[in-house]
Amino acid sequence: MVVLSPGWHLDVERGPDWLIVTVHTEVAEEWSCPPLAQSVWSLAEQNFTYRIVLDLSPLPMLHTAMIGQLVRLQKRVCTHDGVLRLCGLSEHNRMVLQCCRLDGYFPIYSDRTEAILGESPRRPR
Repeated sequence: MVVLSPGWHLDVERGPDWLIVTVHTEVAEEWSCPPLAQSVWSLAEQNFTYRIVLDLSPLPMLHTAMIGQLVRLQKRVCTHDGVLRLCGLSEHNRMVLQCCRLDGYFPIYSDRTEAILGESPRRPR
């Protein structure tokens, strides 16, 4: 299901006990968009689930405003005993979070499957 919030295109999928949200935006629109945290939180409330995987693979760059929205969403989810996991971050965006010292604040996974499982798949020896 595609949800259109002004400035955001959120692809929403329901998994077993999870809400999987893929975030799309135009770089030019990102600065004038309504808060992403509120848009995702509204989806969580509508779906009665506070276990969220946020797929950020379509985003070319995490700006400070976007990082602030991720922090706000994380705090809100935690106050409702939920879980927010990020996946699909480019190497550059991982470095951005690391420079902000937020790489340990968010659980970060390479893809949706790992995010839902909550651990990296074990590789054979």
